[in-house]
Amino acid sequence: MKLRKNLFLLILGTLLLSGCDDYLTKDPIGLLTPDQVDMQPTATTVRYAVSSSYQLLSSTLNIIGEWGWNDGTVTRNDFILQDIASDDMQKKWNPDGDQAWMDEFNNFSFIASNGGFNGQWAYNYEGVSRVNTAIDYLTNDEMMSKLNFDSNERNRLLGEVYFLRAFYYFDLVTNYGGVPLLVKPLASFNEAYEVAVRATAEDVWTQINNDLKSAKELLPNAKYSDQQEKWRVSKGAVIAFQAKTALFNKKWQDVITLVNELESTGYYDLNGIYFDSFDVNKKFQEKEVIFCYNHESAQTPRKGNGLCALLGWGFVAPETSFLNEFEANDPRLLYTVNVESKNVNKILGTLDGQFKGDDDAPSNKIYIRYADALLWKSEALLKTGNLSAAIGTMNKIRQRARNSVTINGTLPPSGTLPDRNINETSTSVVTTWLIHERRVELGFESHRFRDLKRWGIAKDVLGSRGFQDVHYLYPIPQREIDKSGGTIVQNEGY
Repeated sequence: MKLRKNLFLLILGTLLLSGCDDYLTKDPIGLLTPDQVDMQPTATTVRYAVSSSYQLLSSTLNIIGEWGWNDGTVTRNDFILQDIASDDMQKKWNPDGDQAWMDEFNNFSFIASNGGFNGQWAYNYEGVSRVNTAIDYLTNDEMMSKLNFDSNERNRLLGEVYFLRAFYYFDLVTNYGGVPLLVKPLASFNEAYEVAVRATAEDVWTQINNDLKSAKELLPNAKYSDQQEKWRVSKGAVIAFQAKTALFNKKWQDVITLVNELESTGYYDLNGIYFDSFDVNKKFQEKEVIFCYNHESAQTPRKGNGLCALLGWGFVAPETSFLNEFEANDPRLLYTVNVESKNVNKILGTLDGQFKGDDDAPSNKIYIRYADALLWKSEALLKTGNLSAAIGTMNKIRQRARNSVTINGTLPPSGTLPDRNINETSTSVVTTWLIHERRVELGFESHRFRDLKRWGIAKDVLGSRGFQDVHYLYPIPQREIDKSGGTIVQNEGY
């Protein structure tokens, strides 16, 4: 949903917005018409330009559009493009014809006009557009001087939006490959059409790395960049995302160095209980979450986790192969999804079904947590031949899991999740262990499909469901091809 007049009047009383049609749907990507930009912003305007840039990471309903199911814009589509497309999740507990376009991800029958691609594209480019506006404000020395903007706050906010731009482009490049690269606000149709061409994937990765480097230099050395708003991007989040970017580019030593740097901050650790990262009652009190979107109930504009509403309609269910992946008595299974009650606890943030069907739930969307980073390091150690260290890092994850109190309040029985043999010398065996551990540790967190693709095993795992080599990249949304007049070229095979 494009920010509307009444929203900005309510929050700022200063921004003027045009119309009610989403310009990402109707106009070239990134186009800002003059009445969408405040030409004389206040300090409050600048701060809101930054905070609104986070909004496209949320699972809040109807951020773009109004119940645009066919456009794929009712909520952010990570759970569809990454989880339903993998072998972890299916659309519903009781399959039916509701929103059949989602099923096309489960069996790889989609075409470029599927709304899921449009939705994810629109969310990310709306995020990029807002970020670019915020960067334009914050890098304007004359404006900052006129507003008497505090230099420390200016640096912090600028670091946040550089990170966010890198985040949105990471999602774009890993889904679509090379995409149009927008790094400034676009004020005319001519400018918009000039950039409506695909940059190479390498150029996008370069921009991501440059933005993360800038963010790292600007953010304070603290666990939380802002003690009052702990959800904001931190330096730890930047370091972690640098490590993830290195992982996807197979820069294994960089992954090890960056995760070591993250560990050396002392800001993060594995929680004693696995579910603490997701528990709505422990937000910003636990030790493991590095970056998340902070959903809050009863806010104006709304900030709740609308995905919980979809759970009440029967959406989001586990695949049988996902359930079978867990070893006996692994407490992570019930903390992720309770089949008996049909509760996806990780999304709900509770273990009793509270917030199921609630379109304004307070459970956070977690994007990066410490366990994920440790498994990146384990993988990089494996790839560089240090098998014992890779296994040792992996065993930290298993140890935490077996020592977690179960959903029933008891400890798992003795012998649950024993350590992997530290003396194992087979790279193939250790690789199998790593693939298993990432799946059960990170299930339903929108990592599995990207993992399968970057490991080059997606066709082996998903081929029986229709995955072919062409699906290593998703198609560019057909409407974007059409709007560009063909200057944006479709991915091969679509």
